[in-house]
Amino acid sequence: MYPQDNRENWFKGQGHWEGVAESDWKSWVWQLKNRITTTEQLEEFIELTPDEKAGCLFANNKLALAITPYFFNLIDTENPDCPIRKQVIPRKGETTISPDELLDPVGEENTMPVKGLVHRYPDRVLFLVTDRCAAYCRYCTRSRLVSNAQDYNFHPSYEEGLEYIRNHPEIRDVLLSGGDPLLLSDRKLDHLLGELRKIPHVEFIRIGSRIPVFLPQRITPQLCEIFKKHGPIWMSIHVNHPNEITEELYEATERLSFAGVPLGNQSVLLNGINDDVDTMKSLLHRLLMMRVRPYYLYQCDLITGSAHLRTPVEKGIELIKALRGHTTGYSLPQYVIDAPGGGGKIPINPEYIQKITEDEIVLRNFEGKEYRYPLKPNQQGLEPAREFEPEAVLV
Repeated sequence: MYPQDNRENWFKGQGHWEGVAESDWKSWVWQLKNRITTTEQLEEFIELTPDEKAGCLFANNKLALAITPYFFNLIDTENPDCPIRKQVIPRKGETTISPDELLDPVGEENTMPVKGLVHRYPDRVLFLVTDRCAAYCRYCTRSRLVSNAQDYNFHPSYEEGLEYIRNHPEIRDVLLSGGDPLLLSDRKLDHLLGELRKIPHVEFIRIGSRIPVFLPQRITPQLCEIFKKHGPIWMSIHVNHPNEITEELYEATERLSFAGVPLGNQSVLLNGINDDVDTMKSLLHRLLMMRVRPYYLYQCDLITGSAHLRTPVEKGIELIKALRGHTTGYSLPQYVIDAPGGGGKIPINPEYIQKITEDEIVLRNFEGKEYRYPLKPNQQGLEPAREFEPEAVLV
């Protein structure tokens, strides 16, 4: 067991901000107003390495620096290899672009019939509703867009997007993303969800958000009432490491679950952060403790300046192989690559199928043992079926 899997050891408190009034600390507006957004603010709390200083100096050219006070408390300020620190504090590696890296690694721009609406799959669309996040992940797939550090100047047109959905009856599934949709006001979210619910062919509304992780204070009773009103609203949160799972996040996911919001989790496989079996197993178990089903484990996209965070695909395959059979099936995410250029999500699995012939499929289980499953009934040596004699029914 990971040393902190017991909920009694999950972090809770104000940490570096102990002197702040509890009412302020629990306010998501206060958290946003007091984010760490500059190198100078960072250095009030932490001694940056030269690598981090170089990354911070470059951040406003690629992806802005922003960390909520709540999430900053999860950083080990004495450890440059802290898995939380490596996710949100820029490093010099962001300044180096490899030949195979792309500004738009999963090809969203080529499948936008209207600005901010990606229609790649036949029956679903991705609706980008904002370019802002509570904090910025240094491996962000949409770093070209979010925070506007690269002058993308994204201005979503909700009405254009809604009109496109209304006019395309094949769309039954709408995923709200961005940036982070939960940074919209309650009024805007209420309106947007209400308009989507009015469209007869929209059956499935999803939200992708890291707000519960970066800013659990945003999951207010008022927000949960909006989800109840327009539900079921499905939500995928984004947790990469067990240390991100705190008492505050537990409480936020409880509120969402009790509001009827089914929850899944999407993680990104990251070098030196979650690419070992013990860490990943602990993450998956903590998620289930919060009623959150592990959904996807993504191979890190080929976003510019991300080579230092990417893990070899072989390592991800070995992780899944090491987990299967050694933990409940509910906790196993699907390992995928979101294909460069717009091919969509492609599952990457260990080779459990050894061979398929006309007669059988040869399988290998989690222990490496071989098994055979017949594909055609064996007619030899069949015995005639015995006549069925029902036993007396006892009353």
